[in-house]
Amino acid sequence: MALKEPPPYVAGHNLLAGKSVLVTAAAGAGIGFAAATRAAEEGARAVMISDIHAGRLETAVASLKEATGLEAVYGKLANVTAEEEVQGLVDAAEEQMGAVDVLINNAGLGGTRCLVDMADEEWSRVLDVTLTGTMRMTRAMLRKMQPRGAGVIVNNASVLGWRAQKEQCHYAAAKAGVMALTRCAALEAADFGVRINAVSPSNAFHEFLKKTTPMELLEELAAKEAFGRAAEVWEVANVMMFLASDYSGYMTGEIVSCSSQRA
Repeated sequence: MALKEPPPYVAGHNLLAGKSVLVTAAAGAGIGFAAATRAAEEGARAVMISDIHAGRLETAVASLKEATGLEAVYGKLANVTAEEEVQGLVDAAEEQMGAVDVLINNAGLGGTRCLVDMADEEWSRVLDVTLTGTMRMTRAMLRKMQPRGAGVIVNNASVLGWRAQKEQCHYAAAKAGVMALTRCAALEAADFGVRINAVSPSNAFHEFLKKTTPMELLEELAAKEAFGRAAEVWEVANVMMFLASDYSGYMTGEIVSCSSQRA
């Protein structure tokens, strides 16, 4: 059975008009790059993306400029597991974009391994990127946003923070942590007029995943979703744009699902 067709691509509606947006791990073919693209299409005045691969980052910046027509697109190498690089990224974004209005924490690392076969190093690496990296970026950005009394942070969680799935103990634990981090940090940030929410996607297919995963498995996962298909990465990015925009102004500490919730 072929995967069901997604709806037509949705045009921008200036949800982020005049805002500056920083997106981590956004130089690939996944949700991060889709979010950066959507931010530009939604009227952002400036966008900065980060990645750990120099060549891929340079290509992504050029692609964003060409695809969206936005000239104020910047790239910065940064690894969210290194505190000094996190500080450098936030400082560069603040300087080049004249303050960051929206941070989208997209960096994450997965893997497949049964718990009994998992080394401490693999467990720690997944949590360091996915959970602690999100914490580092959130902490650094709040130190800038809170004194200004404004700002929005959108985290990328996962339904695996709720669901149980074999060979995903490390990733699921990390994403559940992102959810808890989102809720608790949001209460602290609310006192300063800063909002923090998260989107929780399930299956979001992109070209790299389609090349590296058997189609039979992709169809099996898609069949479990309410629409009988996986999300397009831009559909997840659309939810991020809502959470980043003033339309979600009364929402903070929320985890917004972007999928069917059947286990």
